[in-house]
Amino acid sequence: MTDVVLTHSYHLANDPKQLRKMQPYAPLGTLYAAAALRSAGVSVAVFDTTLQDPIDSFAQVLRRHRPGIVVIYEDDFNFLSKMCLTSMRATAKRIAHIAQDAGAIVIAHGSDASDHAADYLAAGVDYVLTGEAEQILAELCSNLLAERPIGSIPGVLRRDARGNLVGSTSESVKNIGWSKIPRAARELIDLEPYREAWTGAHGYFSANVVASRGCPFHCNWCAKPISGNKFQVRPADAVVAEIRELKELYGVQHIWFGDDIFALNRKWTEEFADAMQSQKCILPFKIQSRADLMTQSTVDALARAGCAEVWMGIESGSQAILDAMDKGLRVADVDGARERLRAAGIRACYFLQFGYPGESWAEIQQTLTLVRSTRPDDIGVSVSYPLPGTAFYERVRAQIGSKRNWTDSDDLCVMFTAAYNNEFYLALRDALHAEVDSWKPGSAVAAASVRASWESVREREAGARNPNATEFTASTAVVTSRMQDFVPLQQLSAAGGHP
Repeated sequence: MTDVVLTHSYHLANDPKQLRKMQPYAPLGTLYAAAALRSAGVSVAVFDTTLQDPIDSFAQVLRRHRPGIVVIYEDDFNFLSKMCLTSMRATAKRIAHIAQDAGAIVIAHGSDASDHAADYLAAGVDYVLTGEAEQILAELCSNLLAERPIGSIPGVLRRDARGNLVGSTSESVKNIGWSKIPRAARELIDLEPYREAWTGAHGYFSANVVASRGCPFHCNWCAKPISGNKFQVRPADAVVAEIRELKELYGVQHIWFGDDIFALNRKWTEEFADAMQSQKCILPFKIQSRADLMTQSTVDALARAGCAEVWMGIESGSQAILDAMDKGLRVADVDGARERLRAAGIRACYFLQFGYPGESWAEIQQTLTLVRSTRPDDIGVSVSYPLPGTAFYERVRAQIGSKRNWTDSDDLCVMFTAAYNNEFYLALRDALHAEVDSWKPGSAVAAASVRASWESVREREAGARNPNATEFTASTAVVTSRMQDFVPLQQLSAAGGHP
C-alpha cells in the first residue's frame, strides 16, 4: 500500500488550444507537495494526468497503490490552474468520486477549490486546502494516517457533523519559506512522454522550473488565492543547481520559468547570471515579467544567463486603461523594454488584454498602434476575465450570468457587459495574431489573409456593439467616423509589414 496518491486535474487533451501548441510541462506544484509529504515520512505516489487519461488510468492507479488518501493538488505554478477552467473542475470531481468509491479520504487544493470550496466538498472531497499548502498538507495527512484528531489546522476547510462549512481561508496561511520545502520530486513521474512530445513537435526538450512564488503587484484583475501579494524567491545558486541537474540527468535543452514575475530584483538576477556562468550550465530560457523591470542592467544579466524570450504583461496601449487596471505601468516603458531586449537578442513578447471596462475603439486603436510601432516577436491575446477575489470581479459581479468560468484556455467568453460581444473580440484576436505572424521571418501569412482578417473585424464592429455598455457611448461615435482607418494598411507598410 501507498499512504497517499497525489494527482491533479489538468489533461492536455481536454484543452484544444494547448493540445495544438504541444508544450506540456510537468505539474511542479504537485511535485513540490509530493516532496513535502515524503519529508514528513509519508509514502507517496504521483499520478500525472497531463498526458495520461485522467479517469481510466486513475482507477488502475488506485487498484495498484490502494492509498488511504487521495490528494488532488493542482499546479499552483501553472497559469492554466489559476484560470479555474471548468474542464478541470469536472475532471477533479470525477477523480474525487472514484477515490471516494475506493474508500480513500479525498483532499483538494488549488485556485478553483479555494474559490468554490463548498462545491468541491459536495462533490466527494473531504478537505479543501487554501493558501500555500505543502506544509499544511503534510500535517493533515500525517494526522489522518495516524488517526490523530485533526483539530483546527489553519488553511483547512471541511464540513462538520451538521454539514456546515468550517475552517479558515485566511491569506496569512503561507509556508515558512522555500528552505523548508525539498526540491520538486520529478523522479516520481515519467518525464519521457514529455521529452517525446516536445521533440516531436518542436525538435528540443523543454522543462519547467520556478525561482519564486507570488507577485507583489496589484493589478486589479489578477486573482491570487494562493499567495496573495506575498513574494518570495529561492537562492540563485539553488535554482541554477536544479537547472544543471535537468540538463545533465534528463537532457533538458530549454527552460520555462513558471514564475508569475521573474527578474523582480536586479541584484538577484545578476547573481543568477553569475551562477549560470560559473556553473557552466547555461540553457536558453523563457520568462514572464514586466516592461518596467527590463532595465539595461537587468536585460544585460538576463542575456548573460541565456534568456531567449521574455513575455511581458503589456495588457493595453492605452494609459487610461492601464491606470484603470492599477497596472502601475507606463506605455512609455514598453518602448524602452522592447528596444533593450531587441538589442540584447532576446525575443520580446506581449500579453494583451481586450474588453476591460472603459475600453472603446479609441483605446483598442491605441493598443494596435503600440503593437505596430514596437513590433513584438509574438503576442498572446485574451479578454478581461473576472475571477473571485479581485477588485475587477467585484466591479462587474452584478453583470455576470450563469457562466462564471472559461471551459478551456481558448474560451475567451466575455462574461460581463463589455463594449462589444464575443464574436468581435475573437475576430480582433485573430486579426491581430495574423498581422503579427505576418512579420515573422519566413512567415507564410499572406497580405491578403491579413486584410481579410481585419475586414472581418470591420464587418462585425457595428453589429457587435453592446447597447448596455452605457459607459462607452461617448466614444462609439468616433468608431463610425474612423471606419476607413480600421485596416490601416499604410501603417502596416510603414512598419515594414505587407503592403
